[in-house]
Amino acid sequence: MPSLREKKQLMSASEIDRTLVRLAHEILEKTTDIQQLAFIGIKRRGVPLAERLAAKIQSLEECTTPVGFLDINLYRDDLSTVGERPVVNARQIDFSIVGKDVILMDDVLYTGRTIRSALDALFDHGRPARVQLLVLIDRGHRELPIEARYVGRMVQTSHNEIIEVKFQEIDGQEKVMLVERIEDSPDLTGADPA
Repeated sequence: MPSLREKKQLMSASEIDRTLVRLAHEILEKTTDIQQLAFIGIKRRGVPLAERLAAKIQSLEECTTPVGFLDINLYRDDLSTVGERPVVNARQIDFSIVGKDVILMDDVLYTGRTIRSALDALFDHGRPARVQLLVLIDRGHRELPIEARYVGRMVQTSHNEIIEVKFQEIDGQEKVMLVERIEDSPDLTGADPA
């Protein structure tokens, strides 16, 4: 079984916050009617991302942006494949998305399969006027034609590397790390493992 080794820190807590301020301003610049804006976070780390950006926009524009979430379970696109395709476990969207300008949010964009499942689940909930994607980190390696309109940072990675986003609300710490998957070396001594 492979183990993980930290390679380097990509973002500190202050860098994450500055990036979110920039993203909030980008959203405001590209949104024609702020009253129609809605955020949907993909659980787990897309949810604090959506909540924080809604708070930043409220402090800038004194306007409340509704926030909901989708739980894509049994699958972590950024870590490993647990199932053939992502499964939508739950959704909590306490407002109508019909006609809304929805921004779907996740921490890391990788192959695009999680986003595709989230889009399917979102459209089961209603038909928004427009759906855009915001991610904190885009690490490349797309398998589907899915691109984020709002990107915190682009990070080129190998398939052995993993981006780990840590948020205070979930992890008790705040940072983005680049880690590497390392295959455990076999025991070459011939000794029988106990």
